[in-house]
This record gives sequence, C-alpha cells and structure tokens, in this order.
Amino acid sequence: MSWDVLLVRLPGEVTSVSQMAHDYQPAPLGPRHDVLATVAGVLPGADLSDPAWGVLSGPTWSVELSIGAADPVDSMMLHIRGAGDEVLTPVFELAGALGCKVFDCSAGDLITPGGTSGWHGFQRFRDRVTGEGR
Repeated sequence: MSWDVLLVRLPGEVTSVSQMAHDYQPAPLGPRHDVLATVAGVLPGADLSDPAWGVLSGPTWSVELSIGAADPVDSMMLHIRGAGDEVLTPVFELAGALGCKVFDCSAGDLITPGGTSGWHGFQRFRDRVTGEGR
C-alpha cells in the first residue's frame, strides 16, 4: 500500500485543482533524457537502473518513481511507503527541479512543502487497515 502523489506542471498561480479548467492540459515535464538527468541530479541516491521505474530509499521510507516510457514525460507518479516526514523533502526538491506542483491523489488536491496532513492521514489509514500500531 502506498501514498501516491503526482508531479505535474501547473501554472504558478494555481494553489488548488479547483482553480483549473476541467479540460486543462498540463505541459509535459520534458524530454525523457532531460527528466532522467534531473532526477539523477536532484536525487543522486535514486536507483534508475530501470529508467521507467526508479527507486529512492531512505532510513524509514521508500519512494518508487513511476516515470514511464513515454517521450516526452507528461507527469511522474510517486508511490511513497514507510514513515517519517523527511520523505517529503526529496519529493518537493524533485518537484521544484522539474517545475511541478505536487498533487495528493488521496486528498484530491495540491500539497505544499510542510503540508503533512495527507501523508499523516495516509499512515493512519494504512495502519488501521493493516492492523499495525495496535
């Protein structure tokens, strides 16, 4: 079970998906080789041996980077597992380097640095469903 966030290009003034037109088409993140170079530069510990599906591991968490095989890369889904708020640092560093916003797929809206409620909510849900923390 993972907490899924989407890195997507949206206009700078947008702070919520409710501000977006339903037919808005975001710009791609860029050519595949440029996106992979950005990931490698920002997250030097990321395993990109499978360039369509990277992995970044931290002390208490892991992030799978679903980059896909498309060229150009339209967006990137991050599948986050584990615990610890420090996992959000590389998420927002990567989003910033790619010129993206971070969309919390569980909450259905954008999150900002320091916004941990979606991550904490996911962990509570996960622990309740799996019976952990009892």
